[in-house]
Amino acid sequence: MGIRELTPVEALERLQAGALLIDVRAEHERALGMASGARGIVREQLEADPAASIPDRDMEVLLICQSGRRSHDTALALYAKGYTRVASIAGGTTAWDMECLPMAKPDLDADFSERYSRHLRLPDVGLDGQKKLEAARVLLIGAGGLGSPAAFYLAAAGVGTLRLADDDVVDRSNLQRQILHTEARIGIAKVDSAATTLSALNPRTKIEAVAERVTSGNVERLLDGVDVVIDGADNFPARYLLNDACVKLGKPLVYGAVHRFEGQTSVFDAGRQRGVAPCYRCLFPEPPPPEAAPNCAEAGVLGVLPGVVGLLQATEAIKLILGIGEPLTGRLLHFDALALRFRETRLSPDPDCAVCAPGAPFPGYIDYTAFCSGR
Repeated sequence: MGIRELTPVEALERLQAGALLIDVRAEHERALGMASGARGIVREQLEADPAASIPDRDMEVLLICQSGRRSHDTALALYAKGYTRVASIAGGTTAWDMECLPMAKPDLDADFSERYSRHLRLPDVGLDGQKKLEAARVLLIGAGGLGSPAAFYLAAAGVGTLRLADDDVVDRSNLQRQILHTEARIGIAKVDSAATTLSALNPRTKIEAVAERVTSGNVERLLDGVDVVIDGADNFPARYLLNDACVKLGKPLVYGAVHRFEGQTSVFDAGRQRGVAPCYRCLFPEPPPPEAAPNCAEAGVLGVLPGVVGLLQATEAIKLILGIGEPLTGRLLHFDALALRFRETRLSPDPDCAVCAPGAPFPGYIDYTAFCSGR
């Protein structure tokens, strides 16, 4: 038998005449707005035990979803269980809203709802998750090759505050990979250039531009109040400093590095998970000699490579903020651009680590430049 379908206007008339209207969408979908007068019952729950919600099989029941397909299928399932006065609303909640019929909506501004609509439809994000992103604060050290894609996607995703720290200015050689910047901004501080680009993309995101190089003297101020730290630095002294500060202050550190055609990323969260998660020093107790690890200016780098690694860093930061998925904690992800191949190395915490060993007191900040130069 064909299930009866009603237009939204016809359904509203039947609702006002006493019919029962049920919204069968998932909870995160209903949180964005429902037809006024509807009861929210997830489709699977309704189909499994319809009598719990509709004890009278002769009652007129109207079903609505987002577009009309799920409500039609649910109507078929109810009809098979003896509910003969069941109908589906054609076009679903989308059509109901377009007809300007009464809606019960959360107190959200139109920009928020429209800008993040694809996130809001994801069960693992939804309204609650998007509000978490909006309340989050992320520190990015470096507004260059890694910081550019990471900042772009974090701002687009709706992270509420991005604190960018970098003491460099835009150079023409940066433009091959540092996509936050433009030809017209050569000579301008990178953090100011980044703020201009990111604010144009998403004015809802607050950009805190800090034109400073991270040092032992300012690192704790930079980390103050942030939820996640992204390492976009291109030098070993900054990496060791960030690691030590994040362990001391209990901040998750999203690490990334690139070299010529290869990159790697991980999440170091030893500050919050002593003895369970490793830190950067567990992976590299000692820095390599300078001649073994030249920077991009010396060795060169494929322009798209930092884009891939920075995007992975942004992904990990979003997962950490939302508390979803499996972060790269205890795993080092390698990327070979020429082979287009990823491989993964498992990492374990070093029980004798000078910084993150359980019960070990914080040893204090050191002269990281001297440490990394072997002096």
